[in-house]
Amino acid sequence: MRGVPLEIACDESGSEGEKLIGGQTGVFAHAGVRLSLEEAAACLVELRRRIRSPAVEYKANHLLRTKHRRVLEWFLGPLGPVHGRAHVYLVDKKRQLANGLRALVGPGIRPDDELLAAFNDVLRTRNRRDPAAGSFFAMAGDTAELRAKVGRARDAKTLDPLVPAILRAIEYWSAEGEPVFLVHDEQPSLKGDRLALIESSPGLAGVKFVDSRTDPRVQVADFLVGVARRIAEDALNGNGDGILTGLLAPYVDPASLWD
Repeated sequence: MRGVPLEIACDESGSEGEKLIGGQTGVFAHAGVRLSLEEAAACLVELRRRIRSPAVEYKANHLLRTKHRRVLEWFLGPLGPVHGRAHVYLVDKKRQLANGLRALVGPGIRPDDELLAAFNDVLRTRNRRDPAAGSFFAMAGDTAELRAKVGRARDAKTLDPLVPAILRAIEYWSAEGEPVFLVHDEQPSLKGDRLALIESSPGLAGVKFVDSRTDPRVQVADFLVGVARRIAEDALNGNGDGILTGLLAPYVDPASLWD
């Protein structure tokens, strides 16, 4: 690695920690943008000019309103401010959970919502007491081998997609050999071992957590990640918009857990 670090501003949407089913969102999204402070500030000025809302702080929801459809298409489109300069990583939370279940139990299991919810619960628990009757083990098969596997999976703490998404962002942006400095929206959960894992990532020159309101680059990332998650979630729920899905496609990391 050599050269001046490449500064990438990042934000996430749909993060609910280790709760992957039964929460408020079905998709987790993480986005990074490569813009200067001046370029990001100009983008925000242009969004405000086009949207014309009296709101003090603009958010992705402004872009997602039907009356601002043309603004959203401009923002994501080839003439927009982030085209070719942004990266989005998407995770279908239920699919991630189902993949984890199949890895432990075997590919033949049918992961319906009830079983997935029980699996999510047993992985989130922090005690070693046997789950109550009717829980995951009662549904999946109560064997010593399965309990051992679940215990190892619980200890690994791999449910929350946030850290893997940040590690993927570092890998993506540093692929051409330049070190990356991340400017990320504040994340109170990123501390201790989780932060140490990020800081030890090859390709990372450093990371700084900021209030998104103080950095226009992070605000632009907030716009992008918010609309990306909504577009992806609509598609996942069978209400997808072909035009918006097509406009989002160039940004989406092929390593995403989302079709």
